[in-house]
Amino acid sequence: MKDPLPGDLGLVLKTKDKLAALSSRLKRPFVFYENPFVLQYEVLFQEGQGCGGAYLKLLSEGIESNLSKFHEKTPYTIMFGPDKCGSDHNHFIFRHKNPLNGNFEEKHCKKPKDRIDDNFSDRKPHLYTLVVNPDNTFQIFVDHKLVNNGSLLEDFTPAVNPPEEIDDPNDFQPSDWDDREKIMSTTAVKPDDWDESAPEKIPDLSVKMPDGWLENEPTHVPDPLAEKPSDWDNSMDGEWEAPLVANPACDDAPGCGKWEPPMIRNPQYKGKWTPPLIDNPNYQGKWKPRRIPNPYYFEDKQPFRMTSIVALGFELWTTSRGILFDNIIITDRFDLAEELAHKTYDLKKKLMEIDADTFVNRFITFTNAYPWLWAVYVVVLLLPITLIFVFCFGSSSKVIILELFMKLHSSFQLICIL
Repeated sequence: MKDPLPGDLGLVLKTKDKLAALSSRLKRPFVFYENPFVLQYEVLFQEGQGCGGAYLKLLSEGIESNLSKFHEKTPYTIMFGPDKCGSDHNHFIFRHKNPLNGNFEEKHCKKPKDRIDDNFSDRKPHLYTLVVNPDNTFQIFVDHKLVNNGSLLEDFTPAVNPPEEIDDPNDFQPSDWDDREKIMSTTAVKPDDWDESAPEKIPDLSVKMPDGWLENEPTHVPDPLAEKPSDWDNSMDGEWEAPLVANPACDDAPGCGKWEPPMIRNPQYKGKWTPPLIDNPNYQGKWKPRRIPNPYYFEDKQPFRMTSIVALGFELWTTSRGILFDNIIITDRFDLAEELAHKTYDLKKKLMEIDADTFVNRFITFTNAYPWLWAVYVVVLLLPITLIFVFCFGSSSKVIILELFMKLHSSFQLICIL
């Protein structure tokens, strides 16, 4: 990659279709206590990203002596960053310690409302920022834009705190429980005039056969132009018959063949009689198991107090090569992360935009800043054309050219006024 910032080095994942792992110990641990946690870094998919991740793992206290053996099962506190896998395009996962048994469980953040698919294909650097606050709130920014936020207590799956009550697993629905809200009446009797044999449809006797209907003409007749195939064997294929074609005698008639009136709904039709539904006098409602206290219940009001972080690591698999990571910062001050972004990412983006800007774009931008230049351009471009008209077409063109310049003069005055 051509680096627009001299001396700005990055970490590049060169190979594809391989598992890569790299870790580095922090100068001092990050302890989740009274200050916010801020993680920020840049990612550039130099060849795009088909499938795979570019996320960071913040490794938990206690693994300091095993960093050389960093792998996918190494305990981490937070996982954060872009990951293109199915419909998920970002990761924010934290591992929560169960205060009852000491076990850890992954908590997965809700998906952001806005999709950021273009970040994986536009081959431009992008800035990813995570802020986790002591009041258990979080914010996720991409290129300084807030794309996701919420609460550690409310916006993660599974929830940090289990329910206080659960269904009793040993409670079962009684065999005589009646959960039928409606039942058929046992006292209702079919009316004497209920005719179950009446057809649903009957002919409409009010409709008469149209005039000119050729009732004695068939709708199809044998094709008079068809010939029996030379290889037809009556003993094998049966007696040969010409294929049927539409009867030409019916072309000018409203119809041919036997006429039948259209069918309409029978007003006497009632169908099969069934007893009406009535309220079930024995209805007991929808059965639910009784609720009991959850033996695994706890309430952690401070999930922000996560396991301290002692190292960071990349543990990635990707189908793309050349993924570049740059300007990683872990701090407790959002303003420091912003300051670093202004000196690196923001400056880099501006320089890249300047390099990518074409002469035409700069020309248009400059002219839009000084609109009167459009009139100058028109005059300069039309002057050669005017001379050609004068010399090639003589005096007859002078009147046309004079009218044209008068219109240009009026337009030029209007532009100057604006």
